[in-house]
Amino acid sequence: MNNKSPLLIIIGVVLAIVLFNSVFLVYQWEKAIKLRFGEIIASDYEPGIHFKWPLVNTIRKFDARLRTLDARPERFLTLEKKDVIVDSYVKWRIANVAQYYRSTGGNADKTSRLLAERINTALRNEFGKRTIQEVVSGERQEIMDLLTKDADVQANDLGVEVLDVRVKQIDLPTEVSESVYGRMSAERERVARDLRA
Repeated sequence: MNNKSPLLIIIGVVLAIVLFNSVFLVYQWEKAIKLRFGEIIASDYEPGIHFKWPLVNTIRKFDARLRTLDARPERFLTLEKKDVIVDSYVKWRIANVAQYYRSTGGNADKTSRLLAERINTALRNEFGKRTIQEVVSGERQEIMDLLTKDADVQANDLGVEVLDVRVKQIDLPTEVSESVYGRMSAERERVARDLRA
């Protein structure tokens, strides 16, 4: 009986290790994919406990919560060929985890870089169709809605969903600001002359 005792302990330990490596947990804020030798074999697991074959399958989990990409301020040309400096941000999350993994390798930094490029292109296109007046006051909400829809379509191949694109601030470069203030001053002086006459 003593001879079987160490063997049973070893078998028990091996079974415990195999069982421990066969179970994985997906939380509500996560999306997971199952890989077999680097190839995706399953994705979009519901939250809860799931099983896999140890050593053969690996699990990659990704944070599926809403994320914010705070883009650095960029210069864009308006319809009048005037520069504006736009500071924007994007709210996004993983929508299709398999596509996200295929297109970015699951790398959040790569996703942010690719998303920033697409948002900048969309911003450049929208600002290029409008005057400074329309951008600053007139059609700001319309621009945001169009940008969000356009960015969501463009980001679809990354496996992410863009929920919101917002412009935090629009500044004029100093040379443009001086030009605008000069025009405003000249306009006020003209109005004052007309009133005096």
